[in-house]
Amino acid sequence: MQTKHHYVRRFVRTLLGLSICVSSYVSAQNTGDWPNRTIKVVVPYTPGGSTDTATRVIMDKLSARLKQNIVIENKPGANGNVGAAAVARAEPDGYTFVSVLAAYSISPHLYQMPFAPDALVPISKMADLPLFLFVSNKLPVTTVQELVNYGRDNPGKLNYASSGTGASAHMTGTNFGLLSGLQMEHVPYKGSAPILADILSGQLSFVFDTMVVFMPHVKEGKLKAIAVSSARRWPTEPNIPTMAESGFPGFAMSSWVGLMAPKGTPQPIIERISKEIGEIVKDPDVQQKFLAAGFVAESSTPDGFKQLIEKDGAMYGEIVKKANIKVN
Repeated sequence: MQTKHHYVRRFVRTLLGLSICVSSYVSAQNTGDWPNRTIKVVVPYTPGGSTDTATRVIMDKLSARLKQNIVIENKPGANGNVGAAAVARAEPDGYTFVSVLAAYSISPHLYQMPFAPDALVPISKMADLPLFLFVSNKLPVTTVQELVNYGRDNPGKLNYASSGTGASAHMTGTNFGLLSGLQMEHVPYKGSAPILADILSGQLSFVFDTMVVFMPHVKEGKLKAIAVSSARRWPTEPNIPTMAESGFPGFAMSSWVGLMAPKGTPQPIIERISKEIGEIVKDPDVQQKFLAAGFVAESSTPDGFKQLIEKDGAMYGEIVKKANIKVN
């Protein structure tokens, strides 16, 4: 004989089943006509820098493929954390995203993060960014070894810039200091573009950064590029040696740009964007623009991007620990 409790349990199970069906239906309805309005992508750095440039190229192509307008909003500050935090708090409806640098893997080792570790979810990597060692013309050096010798002969005179404490440029410069034994002052900025004036005037000694802002001034003879941080020489700059070739065996560090979404963004949307980016990076026009800017167009699955973030996080965490880096 079936009890009253039995019927209650059946009723509850029925309600749960209906709830799941309704939830699935609503989700399908919410993503089936996506996107039906403007999408916003936050770039948490200043306009004109590497993250901004790479993002705009990819989003221009994505906009065409989705047949929907995509606007870019620059929101710099705190090594990208200001913009990332704004997106982490955004409605996870598939209309707000953030473009992040490798600094996203570094920040948790330095900052009290303004959002939970899982508040943003990975979509896809978009670009690899090798870093060049740009040196002020005011310094009488043309090679990495000469820079090291100058630093040893002039203690306390070298300083280097980055787009913020904990940026990949900061970590690369710090690693250079650890390996060379040089004592150097780190000067953080809010992005690559503001660094330019100070390195051209000689207020800054050097910076590890991407080509986009600095290389045109090398071509004009106003700045020197004496090495690249990647494992291989850059195709468009074959005369610039790698750091490994310049006396630092095994030195291979680069940055990257990737796209993330607020936690809770419908998975079909995440998968769709990841797939679209995978096709976009194969576009010869994108590859040519990236090559000219010093980037490599490269995508990943959401899971592959997550693994990259975690792997780099472990590497940078070691550098932070060895150098005892603190945020003021």
